[in-house]
This record gives sequence, C-alpha cells and structure tokens, in this order.
Amino acid sequence: MSRYAIERSESVRILAGGLVKLRGPSDNLPQQWWVASTAIPLVAATIGPLSNVLSIAALVTPWRVTLPDGGIPSSSGRGLEDAAVGIADPKWELVANAFSLACGFAGNLFLLLHFTSRVRYIIALPLAILCWILSAIIIYSQGFWHAVLASILYFIGSAILTINIIGYFRGHYPQQFDLDDDQRTLILQTTTFFFWLAGGSGVFCALEGFTYVDALYYADVSVLTIGFGDFAPKTDPGRGFLFVFQLIGIIFLGLVISSINRFAANISADKIIKQHQIHARESTVGRTVTSERELRERLGLPPRPNATATDGYRLSESGRRGSLAEYGRIEIVGRTVTFHENKRRSRGSIMRGRETSQEKRKRRRQKLLLLEKEKDRFDAMRQIQQDTRRWKQYWALGMALLAFGVLWCLGAFVFMLTEAQVSELRYFECFYLCFVSLLTIGYGDFAPKSNVGKPFFIVWSLVAVPIVTLLIQEMSRTIVSAVNRGTFKLADWTIMPRKGVLKHFLASHPGIRDLLTKKHKPVFEVQNPDQDLNSSTVDTETTKPLGSEPQENDPRPTATQDSEVTEHDLARQLAVTIKTVAHDLRSETPKRYSYDEWEHFTKLIQFSRQASQDEEEDGLIEWDWIGEDSPLLADITEAEWVLDRLCESLNRYTRWQAEKVSVEICFRCEV
Repeated sequence: MSRYAIERSESVRILAGGLVKLRGPSDNLPQQWWVASTAIPLVAATIGPLSNVLSIAALVTPWRVTLPDGGIPSSSGRGLEDAAVGIADPKWELVANAFSLACGFAGNLFLLLHFTSRVRYIIALPLAILCWILSAIIIYSQGFWHAVLASILYFIGSAILTINIIGYFRGHYPQQFDLDDDQRTLILQTTTFFFWLAGGSGVFCALEGFTYVDALYYADVSVLTIGFGDFAPKTDPGRGFLFVFQLIGIIFLGLVISSINRFAANISADKIIKQHQIHARESTVGRTVTSERELRERLGLPPRPNATATDGYRLSESGRRGSLAEYGRIEIVGRTVTFHENKRRSRGSIMRGRETSQEKRKRRRQKLLLLEKEKDRFDAMRQIQQDTRRWKQYWALGMALLAFGVLWCLGAFVFMLTEAQVSELRYFECFYLCFVSLLTIGYGDFAPKSNVGKPFFIVWSLVAVPIVTLLIQEMSRTIVSAVNRGTFKLADWTIMPRKGVLKHFLASHPGIRDLLTKKHKPVFEVQNPDQDLNSSTVDTETTKPLGSEPQENDPRPTATQDSEVTEHDLARQLAVTIKTVAHDLRSETPKRYSYDEWEHFTKLIQFSRQASQDEEEDGLIEWDWIGEDSPLLADITEAEWVLDRLCESLNRYTRWQAEKVSVEICFRCEV
C-alpha cells in the first residue's frame, strides 16, 4: 500500500458502507466541492447579519395597519400605504418574534465562532442551521414584508449550510473551513456594516420621528449615495448625526466593496482563469508534434521506409514534399501543420477496409502544431499566456454586462409588481428607476413607496449596488486599457511616431514582410537604424521583436556567448545573476524574460546538478515549457521563480565545493 493510501485510510473514517466519509479538522488530502467548502460559508456569513437587520425591523414595526377613508385614494395624492396607521400586535407575538430574532443572532454567532476556531464544525453548523430554521418558521411578524424577506434569507442560509455539511459527510473537505485572511476580513466587514446600518436607523428613528422601517430605508439610500429625497432629516440633531453616520458608513461600504473585489479576483484567478489556461495548455500539448515521425504516428501513417526506431525524421522541406507526398499534402503556416489526405488514397483505403473510421479520417485532417525546437515550445507557452490575458478581459466584460443586465431587468420587473397599486409605475418607468439606483444617481422623480417595495429595495440595493459597482470597475479597466492601447498605437504611427515601429510591425507580421521584400527586393530592405551603412543588412528572417535584445548595462550573458566557461565562471555568473534578478523582483510591473534570458538561467540552474546526489533536495532542474511543471505556469512571478531556482543552484554548488574540500583533506591526511 502506498504512503498516500495509508495516510488517507488513517485520516478518513468511513461509515455506513462508504456513504459517510468523515475527515479530520485538517489534512493534506485533496479538496473537492470548492463552492460548498468556501463560497457557501462566506455567503451564509454575509446574509446572516442582513437577515438579523430585517428581523429587527419586523420586530419593532406593526404587521397590521388601518387604511384611511376606508381604503379610498385621497385627493392629496398620498398613497394609501403611506398614510396607514399601525395596529398594535398582541404581546404573545412580541415574545415569539423576539425569540425568533434571538435564534437568528444565535445562528450567526455559532457560524462566526467556528470561523474563529472557537467551536467545532460538527457542533457549530448543525446549531446554526437549526437556529435559522426556527427563525424562519417562528416569525409571525409586525413588519410583514420585512419578516417575509428575513424568512427567505434565513431559509437560504440554512439550505446552503446544509449543502456544506453534506459535502463534509461525503468526505470532500475537512471540518475546518479553508478561509484566507481576505475572506475572514470580508465576513467581519459585512457584519460591521450591517450592524452600523441597523444602529444608525435606530438613531434616525429617535431623532427624526421616522418609523424604524422608514429609517432603515432612509439609511440605506443615504449610505449607498442614492438619495431619492423622499426622506430627509428635518432637525439639526438628525442632520448632525448624518455627518458621522454617512462618513463612517461610506468607509465601511468601501471596505466591503474592496474585500468583494479581492474575493472575486481570487476566484477568477484560481478557479476560472487558471482553468482556462490549463485547458488551453492541454489542448496545445494534444496537438503538438516535434518531428515527421510523431506526425506520422498522430495521423496514423506508416513510418518512413528504411528508418530505424530511433530516427526522428526532422520535418524539412524535402520531407514535406517527398516522403509524405504519396499520402497527402502538408501545409505549414507558422507553427500550424495541416494535413490534406489524397482523395484517391482515401477512397482506396475505404475500399480495402483500412482507415475507414470517421474519427481517424477526421484526425488526419486536424491542425497540428509543429514545435521542433525548444524555443518553439517557449513561444507557444507565451502565446497561451497572451490568449489567456485577452480571454480574461473579455470574460470580465461579459460578466459585468450579464450581472448588470440581470439585476437591472429583474429589479424592474419586481418593482412593477410591488408599485402597481400605489404608484402605478409602468415597466419602463421601473426600468428607469433601477438604472438611476444602480448607478447611484437617484433623481427622486421615481422611488419605491409601497410597504413591500421599500423592504425589497433595501435587500436589492444592498446586493446590487456594491456588486455592480465592482463589476463596472472591472469593465472600466478593460475598456480603458483597450482605449489606451489603441491611442498609443495610433500615436506611434501618426503624430508621435516611435523609433523602430515599422521594424517591429514587419517582424510581427512575416506575411506582409515577405510580400513587401519579394515585390520590392531591389529597393526595399529592413535596415537596423543603429547599424552602420557599410555593414551587411539585417537578416529579416531572424529579426527579433523589439525589447528582446539585452540592454547594454545588463550583466546577464545571452545564449549567443558560446565561449568556453568553467564551473567557477558559472558560479560567478550565478552570483551576479541572483543580484540582477533580485533587482527585477522590485519592479512595479512583473518582469517577463525573453527566451535568451531563460536559456541563460537554465544553464546556471543546471550546471550544479552534479553537486547533489539527493534528488529530493535538487528542486526543479528540468522542465517542459508547455508541460505541467512549466515555470510560466507558476503561481508566483517569473523573477520569484528564477530567484528560487538560482538560490537552489548556489546551495548545491557550495555544498559540492565543501564536499570536495573534505575529500581533499581526508586524502591528504591518509597520504
């Protein structure tokens, strides 16, 4: 039995024939159900305080009201529900609602105690679920619609926590929630924000004479900077308290939005962007060939005649046109290889019963990637990184538009239903109301007035405005960066021409370069402006992109320096390179090294491998640029990765020198 299997059997208790798999408080086993293990506790801990606030409003506000004039609309234009008079609730209802609110607080408390490792998972979560279910059922409620929304949130919280505990019983994660500091900060900040909102509403209720539900609505539109104007402070104490409440409230709101931003960025980086990059890399690996032999194997063609098993058959021009011509035609554009099978041979194969599978025929026509050199694999990985960054921008833009559209349209539909009796708002008017609310404009010409519209607006705005603000910021960064790139590119070619822009453009577009040099070869040549006119012209086939050449003061040697060096020379280069890379680590933007620089780093990392006999202490010495161990896929920056490997190499070299000195001393003693 392997070591991993032994550890797994010792740390997981399997019960009920394998249906229940209980893991310890923490272990090193792989975790699954990420949404259930991490996102659900965060959502539950966030909606818990909001549910408590709504429960407070439901407790202190009468459920039943009396409409004036028998429910007939008055000529003053006031809505019936605005002029309603509350009817006191019986005492037994107050006791029931107070007990419900206490259960809601207790459920949220048990959840927070587990986050701080004060109460065990198996105790805290069942108690939190039980308390929230009791809170949702017991509420008979004075503020009826606040109670309904609080009940819905309590049921949602208990339901998602039930999913979480099912995942634990299935053995997908340990007892302890795997929350980082940013996620714990998000829970603390949202809890503080909601209780500041509830406490400020109570103060406004006392100073301005608002009912608590109206004060809660007023505090919500104030702290979100919407400001419809349907409620405003009329007294000097109320206006004075607004200074303190609004300033601190905006600070809390900014902290919550910042924490949500970091949480969303971590989710997208770890669970979406990274997975997209892994999928792109696996797709590239699956289409990669390095020689004619691999190409024949991938296409299901027989090996080249008179070739040994160790031959690689480099795919030269003669090989493309000669040895494979009897099977089909090969087109190579850049690194993309496309094989077109001869129709005559394809029909003959089908008649003879060979290669008749549709899957094999499709496989022969697929586009493959020819990566014959190490640099080709490096460039392929760089292309994957570039495509991933571009996809990240479009994904963020799409998610921003989707979230904005859903919250906008759904909110307008609900407000059309809730305001139908009081304000008689049409859907377009509700559409307009949601737009000015989401963007925190708040003209005040339309505002929710019904008893159900105001509590729904509180919940909707507290969810929608921070999230849409966050997503619009991401969308703005995407659009602004695209506009900046377009502006700089336009300036490079027009009013502020950049030196070497034509050379860089032709190097990036070999098709256009070949077309121009072929048609105007006697008069058109790509000349390095820094090169002497009497020297030979630059070979356009090997022209490198701008920025790939090392700077004059860069101490790192390049791959073109092929002079014979000793291990002591490499050790000196290693020390100098460590200093240079440490300087790159302090750069504001992460350093991205060229292939020549990586080739030099590789030589310095690998030269000391003979120094260590223990493979476990060697660290990563060899890798594949498009493999799972590629340095370009690391979670840290390239400078950090290179610095770690160079330090490991220096450690191996010093240990090797110490062992050599010890051997020499022992030898001299024996002599």
